[in-house]
Amino acid sequence: MNFQIKLEELAQFIFAYLLTLHLEHSWWLFWAVILLPDIGMIGYAINTRIGAITYNLFHHKGIALIVAAIGFYTLNDWVLFSGIILFGHSAMDRFMGYGLKYPDSFQHTHLGYIGKKE
Repeated sequence: MNFQIKLEELAQFIFAYLLTLHLEHSWWLFWAVILLPDIGMIGYAINTRIGAITYNLFHHKGIALIVAAIGFYTLNDWVLFSGIILFGHSAMDRFMGYGLKYPDSFQHTHLGYIGKKE
């Protein structure tokens, strides 16, 4: 992936962390839950199509922003925090080269293939 795009994703990840600090959550809480969106991979236990759907639900930045907006407008810090975690996790994954999944294979992402081509 282009170095400039990786830097942008890293900046978004750092911004998500700073937002959680602004919400006055403990500094360690972000780090304790940042991998929780990977629960979306559980769909791969059924098949790659269901896995791609569940993975993408938990890794789509648009969905993360909707969740955060709901938390913001309802004044619910925990819903806002959840949206920030979803957003930060997605940025972290994109920084590391993991993108949204296509239904044919876990390795086939919108950023290209992860590892060796099957």
